[in-house]
Amino acid sequence: MDDIKKKLDASSLTEQLSGLLVKLKQYRLVLFLLFVVAIYGFVFLRINTLNNAQPSSDAVAAQNNPIQASHIDKTVVKQLESLRDNSVNVQTLVEQARNNPFQE
Repeated sequence: MDDIKKKLDASSLTEQLSGLLVKLKQYRLVLFLLFVVAIYGFVFLRINTLNNAQPSSDAVAAQNNPIQASHIDKTVVKQLESLRDNSVNVQTLVEQARNNPFQE
């Protein structure tokens, strides 16, 4: 029992930790490289997992919904047509735009 108390004493614990730190300093480059490789491996696996992920059926259904055409009031269409028919300048511009300049 006294042997266990000596091992758990604060001063002996700090001595043991300092000895461990001295030993770890020898391998700090190797430990750093292992840390970097572990981080790169995790990132690579995470990218691979996200790249191979399939969309949910709800997301597919949302993308496959047809786009609804915008609704234009028929009275507005009639007003625009009447304006086009009544304006001589607009009629000449429209006719000029319809003519192909490469065909005579």
